Amino acid sequence: MEKELITKALKNKIILLTGAGGGIGYETARSFASMGATVLIAEVDKDKGLKAVESINKEFKNSAVFFLIDLSNKEEVIELGNRILKDYGCPDCVFNNAAKVVTGSVGEFSVEEFDHSYFVNLRAPLILTNMFLPLMKKRDSGCFVFVSSSGAAPYLGGYETFKTAQVELSNTLAMELEGSHVYSYTIAPGLVRTKTAERSIEVVASKMGMSLEEFYKQNDSHILSVKDAGRGFALSLLKAKDYNGQEISSIQAINDFEGYKDTSSLSCQNDSSLEAKTILLNRILTCFFNQYEGWKSRNVFERQWVYRDFKKSMSMSVESVDLEFKAIKKRIESHEDLKLSPDLFKRLLSYWEHQNKLLQGFEKDKEKLASYSLTIKQWIKDIESLLALIK
Repeated sequence: MEKELITKALKNKIILLTGAGGGIGYETARSFASMGATVLIAEVDKDKGLKAVESINKEFKNSAVFFLIDLSNKEEVIELGNRILKDYGCPDCVFNNAAKVVTGSVGEFSVEEFDHSYFVNLRAPLILTNMFLPLMKKRDSGCFVFVSSSGAAPYLGGYETFKTAQVELSNTLAMELEGSHVYSYTIAPGLVRTKTAERSIEVVASKMGMSLEEFYKQNDSHILSVKDAGRGFALSLLKAKDYNGQEISSIQAINDFEGYKDTSSLSCQNDSSLEAKTILLNRILTCFFNQYEGWKSRNVFERQWVYRDFKKSMSMSVESVDLEFKAIKKRIESHEDLKLSPDLFKRLLSYWEHQNKLLQGFEKDKEKLASYSLTIKQWIKDIESLLALIK
């Protein structure tokens, strides 16, 4: 993959990358350097920052510069911005990767910890945005990238609260910058086993009654390597225009870069020749019911994320949709008149289209990705056929 990173794709570009002394940040910096960019590494750990720059410059000559910075300190953040403007001008990209993770139940972590999380995870990115945005708008080019997370999750409220706020900040920026060549998007690494993540997951796992290894084993199929996560971060910048206003993932960026294409032909059942309303309804309802049952069996993190995403897309809770579909099922079984409103099915169509898009950034196994994509596309086709009959 290293050769595929397009050596000169980011030549003469200046990228400010926070939190890049190790882990995903380091791999992101290294990938940026391999594409010809000058990477300004802003890191709170002096030893890690210096080692990262030394290692990157040894491999890619004069491509990384280290800035010691405590992002929780407002004055230091402003000073960092001014130093960069003086020595390098306005960066082509501000990549907000640094994070302060606060674990524990609401009511357990202190207000001071919550404040510190806010300073690092939201205030610092906002300060840097305020400093560089006017110049990016003036020259009509640039990009802000925010590293998001999974959203509300038990025992991570002191962290996820501000990661969610980053997503909303990015979305707001994208809307306000519509029509320009300044872009903003968020990217999530996925589940990556870094030392920082392990420390946090260990706390969360213990509160869920499982060990660290049990947690990772339960989610093994979705774990991404540190190198791949960083590679996806860097590759995403090549499609900043396409990702503008979106929340994507490392896997999606990698798959998009590799030009992965899927086709569609599978179905929930092997009877796509019959277009009668009842047949289509049964197939759609069966797919939904099976999907809902599958969600119920997931761990609490995945389940809550899916339910929240479903409600956001459908404007209805999954429980409410389940009840409506069960009522329709009873009408089918009792041979009642099937006069249907298209609204609910239009919403489900949009959700499944959204789900297929999310899948591209979630599943790292290409064979599974192709299979799942084909299946969801047939679900979509079934709803489109039904809507053609009931409109």
